[in-house]
Amino acid sequence: MPDYLDDLRLAHVLADAADAATMERFKALDLEVETKPDMTPVSEADKAAEELIRSQLQRARPRDAILGEEYGIEGTGPRRWVVDPIDGTKNYVRGVPVWATLIALMEASEGGYQPVVGVVSAPALGRRWWAAQGHGAFTGRSLTKASRLRVSRVAKLEDASFAYSSLSGWEEQGRLDGFLDLTRAVWRTRAYGDFWPYMMVAEGSVDLCAEPELSLWDMAANAIIVTEAGGTFTGLDGRPGPHSGNAAASNGLLHDEMLEYLNRRR
Repeated sequence: MPDYLDDLRLAHVLADAADAATMERFKALDLEVETKPDMTPVSEADKAAEELIRSQLQRARPRDAILGEEYGIEGTGPRRWVVDPIDGTKNYVRGVPVWATLIALMEASEGGYQPVVGVVSAPALGRRWWAAQGHGAFTGRSLTKASRLRVSRVAKLEDASFAYSSLSGWEEQGRLDGFLDLTRAVWRTRAYGDFWPYMMVAEGSVDLCAEPELSLWDMAANAIIVTEAGGTFTGLDGRPGPHSGNAAASNGLLHDEMLEYLNRRR
């Protein structure tokens, strides 16, 4: 099996550079924010962080392709870096510290491109999580100062904690009734949103999370971290990996039950 530790070390270097750039502009009174065609915000920090990551990747991995939220796809080949420079831009522009840079490496396989390395760095929270295929998932300050991530062993839905982002997307897709039934069936719900609930699933502090509409760069890094922590990451259709345009993550023990609820339509 390929050893992805050199790629993981590079991903940490990229995250260090992005953290410095994003933190420099976090809560800046003169931060420039635009509205993209899909009506979501993008700040100058999003663009600067992605440009920085792209330039370093072009030097360090010139043969690899790069897919980023702000500047699209560049290059071809069996290896593709997938970057969300700021996941949680709405939080970032309002001064809420729950946002992160997401960096993943995906490799071509029989089932399409699959994530093999992932780093999620949330500098305003002072947290970072990472994983490489076959090497487990970790959190800590650095590669040498880290603790291993493991999902929970909660096996009953009535004992489970479920995290989500908002209600509107479920309603738009006609899934709101099933979603609400799930919230009634579990022990606890919290709307953390963005990358954070997936990291809490990997840590074992949350047992289930799901979102109805996402892009690949929202999911690739999260997917490898959750699975390397022993969890399950699929689309709402049950397809493994970050390819369904939506996501469901769990400790694995409750995954089928969660999907059954979220696919109910009335």
